[in-house]
This record gives sequence, structure tokens and C-alpha cells, in this order.
Amino acid sequence: MQKLKKYTFKNKALTLFSLLFVLLFSSCEDVVNLDLETGEAKIVIDAEIIWQKGTTGNEQTIKISKMAPYYSTVTPKVSGAQVRVENSNGTVFTFNETQPGVYVCTDFVPALNMDYTLHVQAEGQSFTAVEKLMSVTPIKRVEQGMVLEGTKDIIELTFYYDDPANEVNYNLSDFKSDFLLFPEYNLMDDDFFNGNEINIRFSNEDMKAGNIVEITNRGISRNFYNYMNLILEASNANPFGTPPANIRGNIVNANDAANFALGYFRLCEADKVSYTVK
Repeated sequence: MQKLKKYTFKNKALTLFSLLFVLLFSSCEDVVNLDLETGEAKIVIDAEIIWQKGTTGNEQTIKISKMAPYYSTVTPKVSGAQVRVENSNGTVFTFNETQPGVYVCTDFVPALNMDYTLHVQAEGQSFTAVEKLMSVTPIKRVEQGMVLEGTKDIIELTFYYDDPANEVNYNLSDFKSDFLLFPEYNLMDDDFFNGNEINIRFSNEDMKAGNIVEITNRGISRNFYNYMNLILEASNANPFGTPPANIRGNIVNANDAANFALGYFRLCEADKVSYTVK
């Protein structure tokens, strides 16, 4: 018990000293970069095959990069990789590098509910992943209204789609616009809405009349739903909490299972609308 009291006193003293230090030097403009430990630079594979309704879906892009140090402003690109996707019928679609780290296929053939296998060879490692191309129902309409946030009325957009009956469905939607630094994502499962009309709402205090908002709704697998749920929970977590570990996707390393790539190979049918705020 005495050791515990002594330890507590030291921590209080250290906290007081730190507070005084911050107050004394709060006007200092020098930037202090901490000497952070750099971990293993894992390969990151951004492989979304997205088939927008009304298109052939023949052009698809896969991006390959590596994790960068915390203070780095540049994302290292992975060049020279061999990338291909094979469907369950044995048809192979080759992705050719068009710029550093960007691999493009121009003759891809999407087929709903078909299994596809991703094959990537990069930096002496072989990566694979398997996923099914999931369907989505069309967006029926977009409505605009106002919602009270705190003491301020702000614009709210709501889009609607019908959930297919007698089957389990998962959806990932996103909203993109010039006033958003990053897309805003929304996950939905139909546990309580099976066979009914579903609505997804989006509001932002910076949204003004004249803004163009691009809305995309995807059909996704249950496994990708669970993966994205972890990603969104981590991104919305307390910034002062313990940083979460790397969230593992479905891309495995055939040479070394422990050296997996970050990212998730997913195939989605999607519906997209562009809405001009009134």
C-alpha cells in the first residue's frame, strides 16, 4: 500500500510539472517530431471490383502500396507486381500497371453471385483472396429536408431503396462532395428490415445549396460487412485511446501466413446517383 501511495504522488507531481511546462511554452511555434518506432511496412492492396448499374463494368482498377512512417507525406507505391483475377469458370483477367502502383484491367466481365480469386505477386510474395460479386437494388429516390443538430437546422439528405425479401443482405453506402475531406460511409444490414424499404440519412453542417453530392450504394458480403464495421469503429474511436491493431482482411500470403497484406478484396454491384442540393 505504501508503494502505491508513493507511485500515485509521483504521478501527480509529474502531471503538475507537465502542465506547467505546457503553459510556459504554449506560445512556442517550433514543431517537435517524436522519435516513433517504425514497424514493418506491410503491403496494402486496395482491390475493389465495383460494377455500377447501367455499365459494362469492363474497366477495373487495383492499387498496391505500402504502409508509410507516421510523419511521411508520401505513400510508397508498389511497382512491378503481377496482378490477375480469375473467376470460377477459369477465365483470367489481367491487370496491367498504368502508373506506379496502379493496375488496370479493361476487359473484366462481372457476373453476379460468381466467385472470383485475386492473385498478386509483389516483392517476392504471393497473395490471394476469394470473394463473391454481390448484387444491389437500385436507389429509388433522394429526398431533402432539414434536421435540428444542437441548436442549428442543417440540411439532411435521405435516399431510399427496396431490400429483397427472404434473403440476407448487407450494404455499404458512401457520400462524396467537395465540402467533405473524406467520403462518409454507412453500413446497413437487413436484420430488422428484410423485404422492406430502407432509407439512409446523411447530414453535414457544411452542406449548402448548390453542392453536388455523389451517393453510392453497394451490395457487399457478410464478411466484408464485418471487416468494414471494425474499420469504422476504429476510425470513430477515442483519439486518446489505445491505437487498434492492424485489422486483417481476406488477403492471405501464400509464402508466410503471418505476413499478410492489409486491405480487402471485394466485389460489389453498385448504384450511384448525383444529387444537387437545393
